Amino acid sequence: MSSQAFRELDEAAEVELAAIKLLALREQSRHELRRKLKARHADLDLVDVVLDDLEQRGLLNDERFAEAYVEQRSRKGYGPLRIRAELAERGIGHETVGRWLDEGPYDWDEILAEAALRKFGETPAVDMRALGKRGRFLEQRGFPLSLVRRYLDRVRDF
Repeated sequence: MSSQAFRELDEAAEVELAAIKLLALREQSRHELRRKLKARHADLDLVDVVLDDLEQRGLLNDERFAEAYVEQRSRKGYGPLRIRAELAERGIGHETVGRWLDEGPYDWDEILAEAALRKFGETPAVDMRALGKRGRFLEQRGFPLSLVRRYLDRVRDF
């Protein structure tokens, strides 16, 4: 084997090791892993070959990433609109996103109520200012306006 071939094998092993280290920290999408590896290694073709191999071996999986991401972000009180945008930024396709956000086991009304409870407690909104503050918070968290309005109707005390 030529020294060039050994260098290519060494570089492939280096890229794979870097990818596995990143995956050991948390699930990653192919898109974000590619971006991170591209910043460290100039040979984009080699990065793609390594990522293809990791996918075939089941170590890299966008479906699994989406599931874990939606679970984690919903537990932190984020809504489906924000999570959808974040997944799109990470290169996750519409079908995969839809499976986890629209067809998944999440009760977004309940998640919204829990996020609001953690932020504002159980006291009702006593004026328009307090009501507006709650509404803005929940919209920024990525909850649809219909769910936010329904929640605001329940906590309005004036």
